[in-house]
Amino acid sequence: MNPVLQSAAAPSALVGVPSSAATSALSSPESKLRASLPGYAWAVVGWNVLVILWGGVVRATGSGAGCGNHWPLCNGQVIPQSPQIATVIEFTHRVMTGGATFSILGLLIWTYIAMPRRHLARTTVAAASVFLVLEAALGALLVKLGYVVRDVSLGRFIVLPIHLANTLLLLAALALTAHYISRTRGFMRGSVELRAPGIAFLGLAATMLVGVSGSLAALGDTLFPAASLRAAFAQDFAATSSWLLRLRWIHPASAVVAGLYIAWLVYRSARRPENRRLALAVISLLIMQLVL
Repeated sequence: MNPVLQSAAAPSALVGVPSSAATSALSSPESKLRASLPGYAWAVVGWNVLVILWGGVVRATGSGAGCGNHWPLCNGQVIPQSPQIATVIEFTHRVMTGGATFSILGLLIWTYIAMPRRHLARTTVAAASVFLVLEAALGALLVKLGYVVRDVSLGRFIVLPIHLANTLLLLAALALTAHYISRTRGFMRGSVELRAPGIAFLGLAATMLVGVSGSLAALGDTLFPAASLRAAFAQDFAATSSWLLRLRWIHPASAVVAGLYIAWLVYRSARRPENRRLALAVISLLIMQLVL
């Protein structure tokens, strides 16, 4: 698993090596079934990004309790009757999550049918399926234990970061699956060389740390809203503030450090011509993330 996950943080960590066995493996009848698979795999990635974005809407609007503490039903109903706006927002998120679940299961089945036994996409889609199960369990736990809206239980501060970390790993596994399916070489076990795993893993860990600290900072903003930017800064350093607010500075600080590290990592990978296109995509996403 490490080589797969590390490649998500550093495109330079994996370098494709031509393999006659890999080429012949995809010249079989399965190649016809494979023709539409890359498009579907990237569509699954895109849909899961939308699910995550809508989850942000749920948190920002305080709609996490829109379906009560019922799961998977919404207020004890399959389809809520005369719902409030919070219920509509939360129910929409659950419907989108259900669609993501079936799309990932479809990707799992399709990949195992269309791809040869040693194809790396089989490994990454299996990992995505495991993360999907964990994602559902963590989401249900947040709802059933009431860790939503304005709840300040310690358990929420533990489960929420774990939930986000799992979401990031799920998205990474799906992106790698689509990436390996789309490659014309370097997609079979034994045809990929892992380089600099230490710095690649550190890049992945830094990215996840920024995400987790960001989820806690956003939670602090939700639970303890400030009337202005000056008031927010005062909250960060006030002795009477919640520990959640006094640790809020960790997120922007870690984002700067991790951003510089990832930029260096991408620059290093871009020195190899075969990595430049993917490196450009990563650095573009990094810039967009900082702007947002």
